[in-house]
Amino acid sequence: MNRLFFRFFVLVMLAITGATFLIYFAISRLYGDPLEDIARRQAAAQIFLLQHYVDQAPADEWLVRLNKVREVSEARYELLPLAQARAALPAGRRAALERGEVVVDVAAKAFYRRVDLKGERYVGSDEDAILAQGLPIDTTQALQQEALRFVIVALALLLPIALWSRAHWQGLQQLSRVADEFGAGKLSARAATRPSASIHPLAERMNAMAERIERLLESQRNLLHSVSHEVRTPIARLEFGLELLRSAADNPALEGRIAAMEADLHELNALVGELLGMTRLDSGQAMRRQFFELAPALLDCVAAQPEGPPVVETRLADGLGGVDGDRRLLMRAVGNLVGNARKYAAGAVVVTAVRKPGLVEIAVEDDGPGIPVDERDRVFEPFYRMDRSRDRASGGFGLGLSIARKAVALHGGTLHAEDGELGGARFVIRLPA
Repeated sequence: MNRLFFRFFVLVMLAITGATFLIYFAISRLYGDPLEDIARRQAAAQIFLLQHYVDQAPADEWLVRLNKVREVSEARYELLPLAQARAALPAGRRAALERGEVVVDVAAKAFYRRVDLKGERYVGSDEDAILAQGLPIDTTQALQQEALRFVIVALALLLPIALWSRAHWQGLQQLSRVADEFGAGKLSARAATRPSASIHPLAERMNAMAERIERLLESQRNLLHSVSHEVRTPIARLEFGLELLRSAADNPALEGRIAAMEADLHELNALVGELLGMTRLDSGQAMRRQFFELAPALLDCVAAQPEGPPVVETRLADGLGGVDGDRRLLMRAVGNLVGNARKYAAGAVVVTAVRKPGLVEIAVEDDGPGIPVDERDRVFEPFYRMDRSRDRASGGFGLGLSIARKAVALHGGTLHAEDGELGGARFVIRLPA
């Protein structure tokens, strides 16, 4: 945001500077150089003496009067060949010299003029020029006035622009904060602007959009929550019916079929539970933050895994300390990662934890087939499974990794997959210390 207004300020300054030079160039082309006009006014006394005293003398007294002017004037007058005067002037000024005009050289504090166009002053005067040097020309004050004029104009333009930009900047900052809060999951965030504010129409549209998104997400969560609860009722009835059927059945084949149906019901019940967990995470109602020690929590999480191979090894660094968060939610995320690793591990699963400057890093690694690089982000999408038949056989729904990432994100952390030292997948959780 600051970069936007800084660029706007630089653009305005460049525009003012460019306009100043353009005005100076246009005036110079149409009316002559303003600095030369100032210099001509400052040298007006010397020009007046030359034109109204020396030039008014009879032909045989012209040089005499010029010498008298030399004696009383602080300027130095000298005669030089016309060709030398032409060479001293730029090409654009030579035409004025040829016409007999006074040509002022501001930088040299001097002026040139032909002595005579027709050679009437003295013999050969049409090939001579007079040079007056050391004139009282000082354009410093004029340049300072121009600079002051530029500063006043710049301030007169920039102050209203700055006030206008400040109001816009504050409004955009507020919209930016609301967008950040809304993106972080605070769906009730709204922008509060005065009706007179220039961004008020934009804020109203943004609030209307946020309100509609909040209603849609709330309706989606409510629908998913209601459906999940409603589905559990027939599941419970089916379980009760299957239990009665099992107690009354003597056919082994029928008992096998009943067992398969019970497995499907358990799977469906687990799926409903995962969906409810996702709904609670999305609504942000699952957080109960408190400070807890990390090492005991990780050991309890690993110990709670179902018995059987592969055995999970823990490597916890000393001085892990604690973290501020929801222990149940974070350990569920770690448990999902451990359970996922046990599904695909050939024989080894390792959980490591270490404290680094500013963060705590928890890693779950296995020696399984690993995850292709192009699918390491997609595995965190809900219901995404690389090998659906294998996941179904192992009882997976494609929700465990998604729930784990959401739980970590609610704590301000990150979860990503990378290559592991054991040859399989390595999931790394980084939490702010």
